Amino acid sequence: MKDMVPEELFLTKGVGKHPDRLSSFELALRDAGIEKCNLVYVSSIAPPGCKMIPKEEGLKKLQAGRIIFVVMSRNSCNEPHRLISSSVGIALPSDQSCYGYLSEYHTSGQTGEEAGDYAEDLAASMLASTLGIDFNVDQSWDEKEELFKVSGKIFKTTNLTQSAICEKGTKNQKVWTTVLAAAVLL
Repeated sequence: MKDMVPEELFLTKGVGKHPDRLSSFELALRDAGIEKCNLVYVSSIAPPGCKMIPKEEGLKKLQAGRIIFVVMSRNSCNEPHRLISSSVGIALPSDQSCYGYLSEYHTSGQTGEEAGDYAEDLAASMLASTLGIDFNVDQSWDEKEELFKVSGKIFKTTNLTQSAICEKGTKNQKVWTTVLAAAVLL
């Protein structure tokens, strides 16, 4: 990272289950591979020229105690049988000198696919409005995606989503479930 402007990013996700809420979050961080770092939450900008790298490559660059910047979606629940999801969407412009957008979205009751589509739509819509692409916010994601592709201004949209169903636990102790999805900026 040069001058605090990230040059690379990767997506990761995790799920953790434990009787303690904080411990379930820790287990989700472990599942995502970012538990050994100090996380600084940032907003939704993918810097110009920021390159997406595979998760495995990104995890190799992390050192214990390193401060990393993340756009993270996180959701926790201890209600048995509740479906929860967390998603990060990304939209990158074709013109590498322009910035892109990241979005975070968490919900209950939506499938991972529904949450992921919504997060991706959020990121693409924010980028499209910045690039001057005219679209109707009420259009379906498929209609907007086609318009974005035809414009030639949006290079890539994607999402990463983690969903889980909260466990019942025992009569005396409920189980917390935490899901997270994150874009890690390096």
